[in-house]
Amino acid sequence: MSKALDYLLQARPEAMRLYFGFLKEAGKHLDSKTRAIISIITKVDNQTEAGFQQYLRRALRAGVTANEIIDALLCAFPSLGLTKITWAMDQLLALDLPEFRLENLAIGATWHDVTAATELVQAQATSFRIDGKFIYVYTQQELISVYDGICPHQATLIEADRLSGCHLTCPRHQWKFDLTTGVCVEVGDKPLMRLEHKLDNGRLYVRW
Repeated sequence: MSKALDYLLQARPEAMRLYFGFLKEAGKHLDSKTRAIISIITKVDNQTEAGFQQYLRRALRAGVTANEIIDALLCAFPSLGLTKITWAMDQLLALDLPEFRLENLAIGATWHDVTAATELVQAQATSFRIDGKFIYVYTQQELISVYDGICPHQATLIEADRLSGCHLTCPRHQWKFDLTTGVCVEVGDKPLMRLEHKLDNGRLYVRW
């Protein structure tokens, strides 16, 4: 939270409470992914770097894919214009998030059948090996997060024996990842790449 916003919360608490209440009420019929995408667009429109990075990471945690974010920015072209869209892409490139690397945008990718949704255990990380690829799935209530088992540091394969609880540790340089968020919590500073997924007829499919 910015110092200015913190100041207003203290100086005008009632007015700010009503303002945030309005925002919550206005978006009550939107799902979390849609709200996250709209928040990104507003930050790009205002060109607020810290806010953009904050809501970008929040959107990724909510399951929004890199391709969905890029599509949303391009669809907002009539309002944002090319200058603001390229500003946003500069921010993305500077962050060096694995989801947005060209080789990871899954162009021409296909859907892979992973498991029955009933096999996903709440608040627990599970590993799957599909067609020689390791993926990791974390489920919390209705939120499902799917991560590629490739370390973003030097593209090292992280196999299932490196999973302990909700933590996954790369065998090469000991980068440790929290699978509840995908964030690297020890040694490194880059998150795991999220994979696009869907539920269809009670089964989990993942795209790569």
